[in-house]
Amino acid sequence: MTDSRGRTISDLTQKDFEVLDEAQPRPIAYFDHESEPLNLLLLLDVSGSMHRSLMELAATARAALHPLGTHDRVGVMLFARESKVRQPFTADFGLIESNIAGAVKAEDLGSGTAINAALLSAAAYLRGQPPDARRAILIVTDNLSLNYRAPDEDVIRALYSADAALDAILIGKQRRPDPPKPGVVLNPDFTPSDVFKLAAQTGGEAIDVRQAGVSFGLMIERIRSRYRLQYDAPPAEPGEFRRIQVRLAPQARSRYPKALIRARAGYYAIQ
Repeated sequence: MTDSRGRTISDLTQKDFEVLDEAQPRPIAYFDHESEPLNLLLLLDVSGSMHRSLMELAATARAALHPLGTHDRVGVMLFARESKVRQPFTADFGLIESNIAGAVKAEDLGSGTAINAALLSAAAYLRGQPPDARRAILIVTDNLSLNYRAPDEDVIRALYSADAALDAILIGKQRRPDPPKPGVVLNPDFTPSDVFKLAAQTGGEAIDVRQAGVSFGLMIERIRSRYRLQYDAPPAEPGEFRRIQVRLAPQARSRYPKALIRARAGYYAIQ
C-alpha cells in the first residue's frame, strides 16, 4: 500500500481495513504486518536482451536484500525458453548475491523467452514449499514474450493456488500488449505476455524502469512491508470465482484519501 507520492504506508492496524467478498463485508480473522517470515522467489529472465540488466541487478543485490530479516528466505529461478531453480530457498543472502551474479552465464535454458511458462514453474515450486511463510515472486524481465499454450488465466489460477503475489521489474522495451482490434479473433494458444495484468490480479506491483538496479531494493522493501489479511470464506460452489475487495475503513481513508491498495482480485472456491 502506497500514498499519493508512492511512499509505503506502514502505520495501519486491523481496524483500518475492510474486506468484501462478492460485495459483502467479511470480518477479518487474521492480521499481520511484517512479523511473518517471507519466502521470496527471484524469477530472472536470462535471455540475451537481459544480460546487462542482470549485471546491474547483481551490483545492487547486497543493498537490495538488506530489508529482509533473519527468518526470511530467498530463492533464485532462471528462465528463458525453459526454466530451472538456480538456488533453492535459503537465508544465506551471500549465496543469493552469487547466484544473481552468475545468472548471465546460464546457457542451457534455450533461446527465446517464455514468461507464462516460467511463472507456472515458479508457482509449482512454491506450492512444494512448507506453508510456514508468506510467499511472493519478483520477476525481472523485459516483458517481451509470446506464450504458447500458457494463457494468463492458467497462470493466475496457479499463483492463487500457490498463495503467491507476483511483483515485476520490467526493463527496457517493456510494454503492455495492444488490445485486440475489432473483428480480429486471436488464437488462444498464442498470447502476448502481460505481466502488468498478472501482477495486478495477484495483489502485486509492476514497475517499468530503465535500470534494474535502481528499483531492486525498492521492490523488495515494498514486498517485505505488506499487510496480510485473512477471513473465513462464505459457502460457495466448488470452483466458483469469488471477487475480493479490500478498502480502508472511513477513519483511515480520511487520513489517506489517495492511498493505493493492491490486493488479489479474488479466489477460486475449493473443489
